[in-house]
Amino acid sequence: MSAINYEIRGSGQEDISGAEPERNGDMEALRPLPRISIHAFCESDTMQRMMDRMGRDRRMAKVNLRVTSGSVAAAANMFASSPTPNLVILETDAEPRNLLHELTPLAEVCDPSTRVIVIGRYNDIPLYRELIRNGISEYLVGPVEMADMLASISAIFVDPEAEPLGRSIAFVGAKGGVGASTIAHNCAFGISSLFSTETILADLDLPFGTANIDFDQDPAQGIAEAVFAPERLDEVFLDRLLTKCSEHLSLLAAPSLLDRAYDFDSMAFQPIIEVLQRSAPVAVLDIPHGWSEWTRSVLGSVDEVVICAAPDLANLRNTKNMIDALKKLRPNDRAPHLILNQVGMPKRPEIAPADFVEPLEIEPIAILPFDAQLFGNAANSGRMISEIDAKSPMAETFSQIAHIVTGRVAMKKAKKGGLGKVMQILGRK
Repeated sequence: MSAINYEIRGSGQEDISGAEPERNGDMEALRPLPRISIHAFCESDTMQRMMDRMGRDRRMAKVNLRVTSGSVAAAANMFASSPTPNLVILETDAEPRNLLHELTPLAEVCDPSTRVIVIGRYNDIPLYRELIRNGISEYLVGPVEMADMLASISAIFVDPEAEPLGRSIAFVGAKGGVGASTIAHNCAFGISSLFSTETILADLDLPFGTANIDFDQDPAQGIAEAVFAPERLDEVFLDRLLTKCSEHLSLLAAPSLLDRAYDFDSMAFQPIIEVLQRSAPVAVLDIPHGWSEWTRSVLGSVDEVVICAAPDLANLRNTKNMIDALKKLRPNDRAPHLILNQVGMPKRPEIAPADFVEPLEIEPIAILPFDAQLFGNAANSGRMISEIDAKSPMAETFSQIAHIVTGRVAMKKAKKGGLGKVMQILGRK
C-alpha cells in the first residue's frame, strides 16, 4: 500500500475531516507540548482522523506533526533512508506474539533518542511489560482518545518536575467602547484579592491602553520593552518590567504613546505569554478590539477567552462572528465566555439580553447594568469597583466572574426563559 503523507504545523487550520471536534474535560489539564517532531503511522481511518484533529489543537502549536497512512513496515522502510523524528506513533493490529518481531526492522533504523508509542488492539499486560522492557515508551489500546494521546506524549516530553503553568485569560471586546478593558482590570483585581493569588495583568493595547490610568500608575517601563526585545525576555527581565498594583496584582503596562507604529507579526506576543504563565498562577490579558494575525494567535493560544459585548446589533453580529472563528481556532476547547455590559442605558434602544444570546447558543456568565456614576467614579479615581463600593451588586458580579474564569466554580445554566435574576437587578436600577 502506498503511503499518503500530509503535514500539520501548529494550529488554526480548518478542520477538513468532517468529524465532530473532541471536547474532553481532561484536555483542560494538559500543558502545551514543547518544540518536537512527531510522525504517526495510522492503519485505521479513526486513528488518522484523531491525529488530524490533534494536530490542530493549541497545545500542539510548536509541534511539527506528520501523519502517514501506513503500517509499521512502512515506517521501517521510510526511516531506512531518512532521519527519525523525536517521536514515532505506530498503529498496528498485530497479535501479541508477533508484535515484537514486527517492530524489529524499525528498531534497526531508529535513532537511539527516538521515542515510540504503539497503539495496539490487545489489552495484554504481559505484552505491555515486554514492550516497555524493549524500549517502547508507551503502549495504548485503541481506539485512543485525543486526551489520552496528548497525555502520553506529555508524560514523555514534559518535565514532571517543572513548575505548573499559570492560567491565561484573555478579555476582548466585540466592538470598541464596550468596556472590555474595564472588565478585564476589575476581574484581574478580583482574582488577586479574592484568592490571594499572584496575578499579572498585561495590557496589550500598546497605543491606547488604560490599565495604567485605571490603577493610577505611571510606570517607566512595561510591555513595549518586552515585545520589542524578545531576546532579553525571561522571568528576571519580566520582573523588572512589572508594576505592583496591590499585594497580589502586578501590571505589565502599555506605553499609551503614539511615538511609533505598533505593527506585530503573528507570534510577537507568544514569548511574553509563555513567560507570564511561568511567572504567576494567573495572567489576565487585556486584548484591544481588532482582528489581526497577532490577536488571532493570542486568542487561539490562551486557556480562556472572555468576549465583552453591549446589547446592540453590531455587537451581536461581531460576537457571533468571533465565536464562530474561535471555534475553528480552538476546536478542542470550550466556547468563549460572554459578558453583556452597559445593559439598560437610558434612552438607548437595545436588544433584550434573552434575544441577544439566543442566536449565539451560549449563556452569558454575567450581565452588567449600565452605571455611569459608579464606573465613572472608579475610573477617574484610579480605583476598582470593589474598592469604591465593596457591597454593591456590581462588585458581587465581578466576584462571580472571577470564580468562573479561573475554574473555581462552574456556571449554572439559566432556567428556560431565564435571566430572571439579572432582570431583577436591572429592575432595581
